[in-house]
Amino acid sequence: MILGFPLKGKFLGIQSSKQPGQTSRDLNNVRPFFDGRAVGGQRPGMDKVYSQRIGGTEAAIVAMCSVTVVD
Repeated sequence: MILGFPLKGKFLGIQSSKQPGQTSRDLNNVRPFFDGRAVGGQRPGMDKVYSQRIGGTEAAIVAMCSVTVVD
């Protein structure tokens, strides 16, 4: 079975075992079409939340992570 991008969007009508093809029960910030083509990808943000840089540097923060250590 090949799982493709859910071009038909979100579907919550019936149980997941009987869900129609090319649909998903959980979607967040995705768009199936761009410039008239089926590409499937992340929806861009609307606007910047904050205009100032964090950390006092000119370089943009591109990734953040959290590390937990258990002794």
